[in-house]
Amino acid sequence: MINKDNALNHLMDLLAVEGPTGKETKVAEAISNKLIAAGCKKAWIKTDDAHKRLGEGYEIGNLIVKLPGTVKAPRIMFSAHMDTVPLCKGAVPVIKGNRIVSKGNTGLGGDDRSGCAAIVSMVETVLENGIPHPPMTLLFPIGEENGLHGSRMVRFEDLGKPAMGFNLDGQEPNEIVIGAMSAVRWQAEISGISTHAGLEPHKGISAGLIGSKAMAMIAEKGYFGKIVKGSRRGTSNLGSVNGGEASNQVMDRCVMTGECRSHSPAFLKQIVAAYKTCFETAAKSVTNDAGKCGKVQFTTLSDYNAFRLKKNEPCVKIASRAVEAVGLKPNPLIMDAGLDANNFNEKGLPTVTLGSGSHKFHQIEEYVDIKEYLTACEVLLAITEHSCPNL
Repeated sequence: MINKDNALNHLMDLLAVEGPTGKETKVAEAISNKLIAAGCKKAWIKTDDAHKRLGEGYEIGNLIVKLPGTVKAPRIMFSAHMDTVPLCKGAVPVIKGNRIVSKGNTGLGGDDRSGCAAIVSMVETVLENGIPHPPMTLLFPIGEENGLHGSRMVRFEDLGKPAMGFNLDGQEPNEIVIGAMSAVRWQAEISGISTHAGLEPHKGISAGLIGSKAMAMIAEKGYFGKIVKGSRRGTSNLGSVNGGEASNQVMDRCVMTGECRSHSPAFLKQIVAAYKTCFETAAKSVTNDAGKCGKVQFTTLSDYNAFRLKKNEPCVKIASRAVEAVGLKPNPLIMDAGLDANNFNEKGLPTVTLGSGSHKFHQIEEYVDIKEYLTACEVLLAITEHSCPNL
């Protein structure tokens, strides 16, 4: 029943709205206007204060829309984050064959505007056709791309306390993500001693050298990149390096940041511990002619925690039936990444993540498969039907 032309127009419109992390105001306005045009009352639509609690220059909070149900059933939630990565700045979406791509040298932003548009298209279809539906909450979080911040800060009472969630943030419409990994962000603040690199290098302690030795040690021990230790799996990465002021000055300060991930909380702790040990060992190993050594302050921040849903969980069963209803075979999978669903599940809201036709995200080659996107719209519509137990 999805109007394909309308659904495609919604996607093209939202792809053209610039909205990097922290600057989601225009996206929230565009989605709100579309939902009002589709029949949502303004009183159903609000934004929370997540941006104020986050600080760091965020413009607006999470967009939350609560639709009353027409049948007696538990409230369900649909979600899709509003922000895009910086690579998508200035994106101009164009249709090429059965794909939507970016016209210029930018990312497209199908991650996650395809999810936002699919939700809008589903709601439009439900309201315009008077389709019976349970109470529904639509959540469009901010700040997903740089740490799942919006979903972490949202309050359950603001969502109307839904019983289950269906997050849109993936590829093929038959994918049902039932698990994802934990992640920890780390920072190593390295202190050395500054001296003239030509006249008295022996009196200095290079923070850059300490950092280099630490990362080399981590890699040698098998804790960098893809990590396999027996049956245990994980990943780690060095994301940024900042330090130094001049080529003739021994670097006295260097800050390195990165992340570690694993499906196993215990193994994640082991990976992080290996990083900390290597940085501390490297700091002690770099000395000057007076016998002084460098120092490191190693800190961590838990980004999100792993989850694993059982296949008999109601949200998994409903999503599976909806995928089957559009003629596809459900593909439950575990993802080696983090999703807003990590935070929802940690808060006690069982949530699966579904694909909406986006591919090669965070790349210039990003595209949205139009057929898959339209199928995702139909899957959402089927979810509303299968969430009404008496129909």
